[in-house]
Amino acid sequence: MVNLNENNVNLGAKASGKLEAIEQVGKILVREGFIEPEYIDSMKRREAVANTFLGNGISIPHGLPENRDKILKTGVAILQVPEGVIWNPGETVHIVVGIAARSDEHIEILTNLTHVLDDEQTTSRLAITKDPAEIVRVLSGESRSVSRPAPTLDVSDFDVSIDVTIMGEHGLHARPATFFVDIAKKYDSEIQVEFDGRSGNGKSLASLLKLGISGGKTMRIHAKGDDASLALATLKEAVDEGLGEESEEAAIPRIEHGWRPQDVKQTIPGCTASPGLATGPVHQYTHSRIVVEAIAKDPKHESSELAHAIAAARLNLRHLYNEVRAKSGEPRAAIFRAHEAFLDDPEILVETEALIRNGKSAGYAWRQVIDDRVHILEQHDDELLAARAMDLRDVGRRVLRHLAGVVQDQPFTPSRPVILLAEDLTPSDTAQLDPSLILGFCTSGGGPTSHSAIIARSLGIPAIVAAGPSILEIVDDTIAIIDGDSGNLYLEPSPSDIETADAAKLELEELRNEEYRARYEPALTTDGERIEVVANIGRVSEAENAVNAGGEGVGLMRTEFLFLERDTPPDEEEQFQSYKTMVEALNGLPIIIRTLDIGGDKAVAYLDLPPEDNPFLGERGIRLCLNRPEFFLVQLRAIFRASKYGPIRIMFPMIATLDELEAAKRLAEKARIEVGAEALEIGIMVEVPSVVSMAREFAQVVDFFSIGTNDLTQYVMAIDRVHPTLAAKADSLHPAVLRMIDQVVKASDEAGIWTGVCGGLAGEPLGATILAGLGVKELSMVVPSIAAVKARIRSISMKQARELAQKALSCRDNKQVRALSLS
Repeated sequence: MVNLNENNVNLGAKASGKLEAIEQVGKILVREGFIEPEYIDSMKRREAVANTFLGNGISIPHGLPENRDKILKTGVAILQVPEGVIWNPGETVHIVVGIAARSDEHIEILTNLTHVLDDEQTTSRLAITKDPAEIVRVLSGESRSVSRPAPTLDVSDFDVSIDVTIMGEHGLHARPATFFVDIAKKYDSEIQVEFDGRSGNGKSLASLLKLGISGGKTMRIHAKGDDASLALATLKEAVDEGLGEESEEAAIPRIEHGWRPQDVKQTIPGCTASPGLATGPVHQYTHSRIVVEAIAKDPKHESSELAHAIAAARLNLRHLYNEVRAKSGEPRAAIFRAHEAFLDDPEILVETEALIRNGKSAGYAWRQVIDDRVHILEQHDDELLAARAMDLRDVGRRVLRHLAGVVQDQPFTPSRPVILLAEDLTPSDTAQLDPSLILGFCTSGGGPTSHSAIIARSLGIPAIVAAGPSILEIVDDTIAIIDGDSGNLYLEPSPSDIETADAAKLELEELRNEEYRARYEPALTTDGERIEVVANIGRVSEAENAVNAGGEGVGLMRTEFLFLERDTPPDEEEQFQSYKTMVEALNGLPIIIRTLDIGGDKAVAYLDLPPEDNPFLGERGIRLCLNRPEFFLVQLRAIFRASKYGPIRIMFPMIATLDELEAAKRLAEKARIEVGAEALEIGIMVEVPSVVSMAREFAQVVDFFSIGTNDLTQYVMAIDRVHPTLAAKADSLHPAVLRMIDQVVKASDEAGIWTGVCGGLAGEPLGATILAGLGVKELSMVVPSIAAVKARIRSISMKQARELAQKALSCRDNKQVRALSLS
């Protein structure tokens, strides 16, 4: 427990604003030996990340997690401001509780504060008391009854209840809460979660987040219904196992460039979100205003409009997921799968429908419910919970666009490179930025753990967040320098500063591009063994990008782009021209074209495919093509025609049986004869465990294997790889998956053919090393990963890779594998 005493309390203070109030309470913490003076600045910057106003005249300023090294010991200081200080518009603070927390010892005082918030008489008394001991008594819990406040939930008619303790540093934040909700929804029983005298719907993500359950705290789960006992047993097991929690996003990478300005007109401090240094004109970014009517006459029509808008938003998210996955890989794209969980939140839907029945329009009702929940999330002290408010706002706007008749906010596309300034950017905004035209961005709000910040890092865009509202007043075309490493935006720098910043940027780029400069060098291990490093692409335009990035060809060309978002299928000529263009762009490098891999997860009107809850087990890939042979032959003929212009290999997806492979090969031979082309190498995607089990037999009738680790992992682990809560557990570095890869490689070696990997695992430096050690000859990955993986291969010996691979095969889980290092 924190020892709060009268020396930590300053009564009768005056402050002109919240920054001065933070300065004063910070000085108390310094005086009492809790923090170093530098931590005060961190407290000020933390204020911009998430609102620390609790309500009822109380605020709790504290520093950024990255500056905890400036905390000498955990402590709390109290600043009483009887006249009040404006914290934010409409928010007046009288009690400022400054917190320096090295651990969670301060949680007890925060718990006491939550009870004080509901007692206006007590807070009013504390605001003017002349007795510091009274403040100490209240915040230490001495003046409060030991009994807990009565719960808002009547649990008398619930069948069963159980207490569980939430694990993890950040408690029940968005990811584990979504995991919990996903399990709860599988049961018919009503499920409620009780914590600290309040309750929430166990099937509602927004409701659970509102409870703010911190790590190490105990909550009670109640259930009633026919499967209540089973539901609680399953939920308890899930909580005990950590609710799918994995390690947090790694610390923001920083490269010390050594540059500091000498003569700038103004410095605006913020929080580092994505490293980098850039100079250029600024441009203000604003969302288009979405206008909705408040009142509607036909509730039934409004409910129908809401359902259609949510369905359209879900389709938008699927498309955005596919775009980001192709550009930045699966982990970044998974953000938009997680957004779908909000669209299915029962509490949000029930409250929206209630407002509609009371005469509100669908748009007004949806906006009201979303805004209420966004506001609650923004108040959370936990940085991750506060950051998820922007995700919910993003989802809310996505639905509103359809309800208001606004099809889509247009992404900002400048005519020249600029530094973007904005109140905040949603994940959708950030994902659509063009790194060639956006030098960097600076937002007045947001946080470094937001999904927008994570995407910015994946795009290599320097970014600063939480810089405060003053940036919104900066005039367009003002010259600025953005330093993502220090977290500062410098306005109107001198010519000398611009020159030195540009020089530092060049030097920084040299450091970061060391791998990139060597991208054309082959991936030769130190003992002379070569691994072919190639690209996964999904568009014609990406073929040239793959070559420029150092790719030695294309290991996976997804052809789905030709077939989606259109009313009729592409004819043979259109397909031929696309494949020919790609082949020519590769200038003699090989390309593996995967035949169409579409299933019930994609809306393709002309195929009339029934929607499937799990499209990965239905009519997909080769199954679809074999059921429509004429449709399949059109694609095969186009591929064989294009093969006259460069080296093409054909790859069939979703093969599960030898019969399917033989049928596909017969159709391929028919197409080849019809166009008079030479024979091509034909391989298969190894995605289905049945192929692994019969790898020796398959190896006799194909020219190569290419292992799709993403799908293989989900089938081996029985986890949908795009599931919003379970996907993190579908780790291709699990020994179960690695042993299957090992089995396939051994079968291919025996047959004298080669094995490649075209799943996400190939693009991870650790994964690439293990795969090379297992005997994989080709690694195919997203374009941004090519240079780093080639550099990694060049830095190791094959002997080291093999030893690492053998260690990985003997591990018991993916965490042990990820903890391995080269000997």
